[in-house]
Amino acid sequence: MDESSEKLPASDPNGNDGALPVAADDAGFRVGQRVHAMGNPRRTGTVRYVGAVEGHAGAWVGVDWDDGEGKHDGSVNGVRYFAAAGERSASFVRSKNLSAGISFIEALHLRYRGDSTKEEEDEMYILSTSKKRVSIQLVGKNKVQEKLKHFEELRGASVSYLGVSFVGSSDEINALVPNLEELDLTGNLLSKWQDIGSLCDALPALGVLNLTNNFMEHHVEELPLLKRIHTLVLNNCGMTWKEPAPSVPVTAFVQGFDNLRLLNLEDNCIDSWDEILKFSYLRSLEQLHLNKNKLKHIYYPANHPSPGTLDDNYMQDTSCKPFEKLQCLLLGHNEIEDLASIDSLNSFPRLMDIRLSENPIVDLAHGGVPRFVLVARLAKAKILNGSEVSPRERKESEIRYVRLVMAKMQSDDSEEVKQLHPRFAELKALHGIEDEKPSCGISGPQKMASGLLCVTLKCVGASIGEKQPLTKKIPPTTTVGKLKVLCESFFKLKGIRLRLFLQEEGSPLPVLLNDDMAPLMDLGMGTEATILVDEES
Repeated sequence: MDESSEKLPASDPNGNDGALPVAADDAGFRVGQRVHAMGNPRRTGTVRYVGAVEGHAGAWVGVDWDDGEGKHDGSVNGVRYFAAAGERSASFVRSKNLSAGISFIEALHLRYRGDSTKEEEDEMYILSTSKKRVSIQLVGKNKVQEKLKHFEELRGASVSYLGVSFVGSSDEINALVPNLEELDLTGNLLSKWQDIGSLCDALPALGVLNLTNNFMEHHVEELPLLKRIHTLVLNNCGMTWKEPAPSVPVTAFVQGFDNLRLLNLEDNCIDSWDEILKFSYLRSLEQLHLNKNKLKHIYYPANHPSPGTLDDNYMQDTSCKPFEKLQCLLLGHNEIEDLASIDSLNSFPRLMDIRLSENPIVDLAHGGVPRFVLVARLAKAKILNGSEVSPRERKESEIRYVRLVMAKMQSDDSEEVKQLHPRFAELKALHGIEDEKPSCGISGPQKMASGLLCVTLKCVGASIGEKQPLTKKIPPTTTVGKLKVLCESFFKLKGIRLRLFLQEEGSPLPVLLNDDMAPLMDLGMGTEATILVDEES
């Protein structure tokens, strides 16, 4: 039986020793309640069961831990009491080993007015050369603590990982921190949107709110008005945005976020772009962070929502466009694998900062496209995957892209080409690239030389030793495997298994070329390229 690994002594409920209060008894816990291990507010979980466990005396609380570090899946000795998220993410514990949390006001006092305990101060030391402990005295500590006691002067506060589970009196909060502008509530036990609304109402100056690692309720009929919030961080909050009732109009759903400039929804398992489109009419939204979700396809909405889905103010403002002010869209570590999604980003009116790393569409080992193709297809991108797109890189990428399309084009059907490569004709005209014409009077070696790639080979493997870079002209049909054989010959390498990397301008890391059967032309190399020659580890 899981008596709980957190068998810590009960703390002073007044918080004098820096710990958090104990829940009263088993009856004080309910299924669905957020809790943390007593004395360890970073170990949070959700109550999934309260009651008896067969073969074990007394009442138990079944907890599904957020970190996945439990002892079972909700069943003990063949009896299932609840279904946990993981195979070993749950455990049964006594209520004395759990905390139901504290109020926001208590957390403020604990973080900013609590004195250091003797134990904490005893741990503040450095070791001398003779391995003796030398105590550290914080210079100005009293002045800092005195300043922090003037809550009315606080502009920013963090009560992260303190077990905040409810807000408390709005009047008390307003009287205590009336000028608070930024608040970090990361890793607490909050779950109700109405509590967040009450907190924002009590803090008229609040503009930045971080709710990371608070598991917010899913069934949202109406979001609170957060009109003064311009930056909202909801990393790993379990939000899916699927739950609002169909009868709730779009604006009734998003109006609470109408002044948001930055919305962070990273790591929320969002798998449908339709969910994100609910935010497309946030008129102030400039940055949307969607990294680490499960999005497979994105698109720009072609039409306004149908009548009846927007309120009168939105219907009268026909100039309002979806994602009208969005400049930054982070889509890293999703499941996007189609070029149509990439091309749709050109329809966003002001989008210029885009992240697409860690998506299948950019995984060269599995048929993804290299950076230069992304640069060429994304007309407005000034920052791609965190790296600036310089005018030189854009020009070279667009020319390489056009030549790649021309080399691989199987049809002269302009409609088919336009569908597969929407910017091809535009870029071809922009850079004055003419169709390849049959060579008159040029044959044999001259004709072959005109189509060769100029490749610079650089050895970087530790056991290969120092070797001067070599520049060679090779046919674009040369495969990666054949190039490895050529490198062995060029650099006189024997008994070394090679790995080749394509080094592209603007890319922070070189790209591994691990498909030995792929021709270099299919990798989108320009007429000049740099290949790094490394050894397999």
